Amino acid sequence: MTITTTQSGAPIPSDDHSLTTGPDGITALHDRFLVEKLASFNRERVPERNPHAKGGGAFGEFVVTEDVSKYTKAALFQPGAKSEMLLRFSSVAGEQGSPDTWRDVRGFALKFYTTEGNFDIVGNNTPVFFIRDGIKFPDFIHSQKRVGDSGLRDADMQWDFWTLSPESAHQVTYLMGDRGLPATWRHLNGYSSHTYQWINAAGERFWVQYHFLSRQGVEAMSPDEAEKLAGSDADYYRRDLFEAIAKGDNPVWDVYVQVMPYEEGKTYRFNPFDITKTISKKDYPRIKVGHFTLNRNPKNFFAEIEQAAFSPSNLVPGTDISPDKMLMARVFAYPDAQRNRIGTNYNQLPVNRPHATEAVNYQHEGAMRFDYNDPSIPVYTHNSLGGPQPDAAAAGEGGWETDGELIRAAATLRSEDDDFGQAGTLYREVFDDAQRERFFAVLVGQRGALTRPEVIERFYWYWTQVDANLGAALRAAPSDAGASAEPVGVAE
Repeated sequence: MTITTTQSGAPIPSDDHSLTTGPDGITALHDRFLVEKLASFNRERVPERNPHAKGGGAFGEFVVTEDVSKYTKAALFQPGAKSEMLLRFSSVAGEQGSPDTWRDVRGFALKFYTTEGNFDIVGNNTPVFFIRDGIKFPDFIHSQKRVGDSGLRDADMQWDFWTLSPESAHQVTYLMGDRGLPATWRHLNGYSSHTYQWINAAGERFWVQYHFLSRQGVEAMSPDEAEKLAGSDADYYRRDLFEAIAKGDNPVWDVYVQVMPYEEGKTYRFNPFDITKTISKKDYPRIKVGHFTLNRNPKNFFAEIEQAAFSPSNLVPGTDISPDKMLMARVFAYPDAQRNRIGTNYNQLPVNRPHATEAVNYQHEGAMRFDYNDPSIPVYTHNSLGGPQPDAAAAGEGGWETDGELIRAAATLRSEDDDFGQAGTLYREVFDDAQRERFFAVLVGQRGALTRPEVIERFYWYWTQVDANLGAALRAAPSDAGASAEPVGVAE
């Protein structure tokens, strides 16, 4: 028989009865077993993520099957390399208890435990995002959350922000289409969305975007089915993934990249560092890298999924960031959020610590310090005692040129840059007839939830800029003709 113990390892006498003065007497405060149990219970939860609170995930293996070594020296991308990895799926707007099947963008966060340290890609199931500057991110998330008085989501608030931020049109077109209601987490693609940087062994630099294509196919769910599941099985996506892996139906994603030569990034017709835009696959075709398979469920959801911390600041030699304003902001914001959410030393938790290399630095102490350097290593630098030293060559940093002037301005526009063009192309040339029909019904439903006349008028203007015929049809449609009852993660 296994004996239950206190957190310090001593046996406990009972899990059923507190220590009292007789059967009906006063509970003794010195019942250390009761106090420990209740105090621990009171502290079980950590703050939920602000966006992407509701999610789930699994572990797996990434295998490189092709040769992309001419673009990057990163060990995890060398031919034949294998890396342990973790993938967390999520919804953006809803809280922890929200239904999986609300309409929303789905987070697609990857952690690779490589021989050179942890490498993270924090993306979505869409190749673009709503805004292009991190200074607008808190406002965007606030507009998708809840108003102060009623604590309810508000469609006017959501569309007020979007229609006053027209760079959102490309992503909102994806959101209101089939991508906003995937059939399962297994049936969606993932994208880095941002442009990153690769550096090869010769020091040559390239711009790169990551694409993760589901071998299960990309499938959508109908609004009616989503509404039904929101009430009958709020954890539908989480359950589907866990049960599929438990029975050996392990999902697989093929890994591709789009690679742009460094110099071409300066003159490409769209700004490649604007996350609201895609890089045309006709101009830069996808290049196969390998694939990953999710093959292990978490043994403890809280320890391995809820405490998992992802950040685009987790880079390895041969990789770096780009001048993408949203990406540069996230490099700061994500690890800062994790320090607040799960503690200063969150990278020492088993799910976050590197597997094949040891973390050695002069950062020490702080709450929940689980690991420490050998006592022979000094606690400061510079030192004359042989302590660890930086190595710029091993770090393999990238970089780019700037004009040197500090200004507050929008990103540089290129020859074909505008806020609505790619959204219109997506609607007219990528969506098929059935997708356009479903998309239109969703927009009519969204229109039906609006109450403020000025927001309604901007709603029509917004979609007219995407496509003039679409805007006219929305203006002519009766407000009760769409999927107005559809549950959405962002206000319907």
